[in-house]
Amino acid sequence: MTPEAGDGADAGGGTDAGGTTAPGWWSPSRTWSCGDWSLELRGDELADIRFRRRLLLRGVRAVVRDADWGTVPTRVVDAEPGESQLTVRLAMEGLGLSVHGTLTAAVEGDALEIRWRAVSAQAAETNRVGLVLLHPPALAGGPLTVRHPDGTTTAMRFPIDISPHQPALDISGMDWRFDGGEARLSLSGDVFEMEDQRNWTDASYKTYSRPLALPFPYSLAEGEVLEQTARLEVAPADALGAGTAASQAARHRATPPGNDAAGPVDRIELVAAGAFPSIGVAASTAPDPAPGPAPGPTLAGASGSAPGTAFVLVELDLATPNWRAALERAARSGVPLDVRVVADIRDDLHSVVDALSALPVTRIGIYDRLDSITLPPLRDALRRALSDRGLALPVIGGARSHFTELNRGARLVPGDLDALTFSVTPLFHTLDTEQLVESVPIQRLVAEQAVRMAVGRPVHIGPVTLRPRFNNVATRPAPTPAASDLSEGYGAAFTDADDPRMAAPELAAWTVASAAALAVDGVATLCYFEEWGPRGIRSSDGSPRPVVQVLGWLSELDGASLFSGPSRDGTVWALGGRHEGRTTVIAANIGHRDREVTVSTPAGEVVLRLGSGEATRVALTPQ
Repeated sequence: MTPEAGDGADAGGGTDAGGTTAPGWWSPSRTWSCGDWSLELRGDELADIRFRRRLLLRGVRAVVRDADWGTVPTRVVDAEPGESQLTVRLAMEGLGLSVHGTLTAAVEGDALEIRWRAVSAQAAETNRVGLVLLHPPALAGGPLTVRHPDGTTTAMRFPIDISPHQPALDISGMDWRFDGGEARLSLSGDVFEMEDQRNWTDASYKTYSRPLALPFPYSLAEGEVLEQTARLEVAPADALGAGTAASQAARHRATPPGNDAAGPVDRIELVAAGAFPSIGVAASTAPDPAPGPAPGPTLAGASGSAPGTAFVLVELDLATPNWRAALERAARSGVPLDVRVVADIRDDLHSVVDALSALPVTRIGIYDRLDSITLPPLRDALRRALSDRGLALPVIGGARSHFTELNRGARLVPGDLDALTFSVTPLFHTLDTEQLVESVPIQRLVAEQAVRMAVGRPVHIGPVTLRPRFNNVATRPAPTPAASDLSEGYGAAFTDADDPRMAAPELAAWTVASAAALAVDGVATLCYFEEWGPRGIRSSDGSPRPVVQVLGWLSELDGASLFSGPSRDGTVWALGGRHEGRTTVIAANIGHRDREVTVSTPAGEVVLRLGSGEATRVALTPQ
């Protein structure tokens, strides 16, 4: 098969989106090394900590969380790289807290010691202050020995399936094997535990303090001194006599998803994987006025504020005074509605069902306002309300928030829902673009695990948003609109959910990569971003952003036979669809450098050249 050239053909014969790396897309960084050790200083993070070029830790940070688990902004005051020591002075200020401290990395032979010393400038309430250590996801399945404060040990393995709860508790240290030898981590200053951050599509297992079993929030006194140490020691493989087949297998496991520094990956294998998922967009939560139809490129297939998408997903929190206005505005899109109701058992669900009676609703989901998951009493109440009004709609549910809540609440979510749902928010824990990129291969793991949990039922994923639409772990009530109209907006308009990368050309490539990761057999729909506004695929005046083009490409494959496959390194992704004898391949490069890749499909192969941050589409035709 050969690629059929499109308008604006590039070296691969297709149409391009993105391709020019905008300033600020990647986080600035500098390399510090001493002897066999190296790391990247990326903002306030000690990232990609390596011994003899082998990755040991994805990163180490000192963090301060407020009483709602919000991350207090961190400013790097200065950084002093020395011959054997790197010193970074940090100021964490905001959200009612003020903590100033020093993060130090010092090399002592085959050991790297990371020290954190800080002082609270004022009395405050916090949920966490201390070191956070991130272990690469490539350790999955590898052996782990956990050391406890009482001197005992527990032998286990890093989880392969995404663990709903903490895989390790009561930690004072841990030992694990990597392709370059054996690592030994010793922790002091607090008791630590580990959680599987892949639940949030983070590319890490996280070791942190303080234990979640202790009460939170807790008090910091003015002038209180905080000190923690993480000492990482290595017994190199040559000293252990390792280095044969077992070492090579460990090396393969230790290649971190999203890291394309190990050399070119030149082939992606796509296989038949059911039907191509329908593509939707979330209703805008921005304040009125809504823009009219935008000039210029549109998604093909429909008119209205979300042209070309198969549906608009609208969330209706029955506790807010303007949920009816939100529904009415979403309905003006002119496409079917995917309605998600946020309620508790005291709410009158007949009112929302009545409001839907004359609208083109394709399915309806319901979630508990406090727990963010679907509970049996709410499912039953919704089904009764639908039956009372003679409406036959699929009742779906799962988690309104992250996969985390679906995974942890699997025994609570009813097994007879017509489909499972969850959302994706890659920037839940940190705002770095590296986090955004590294989340993509983990999104595939999450999608595959959700499909297994669904046991043959469809899975609806979305909204996929860069930042959280709401804070599902807050300990205080969230702000809500006071007006019954949309003059203030609703939902995400009241949270810190805006992200300037919505307008970046690279987001188009990232969206293709995300869709390629999430589009596995069993996933019925994918919903991205919002119609318009700060969090939208169009700006508040209706002007299309670069991501509109690739969503159009994906939407055109609705109902086609899906060709899907994983990325070998997490940075170059592809997916395809076949409809009426025509095969289309869409690919993206979200890594740092230009790439050439061969994409193999059941209909043939194509060689694509992709610049950093570029997406392309090609059609395959018989030779």
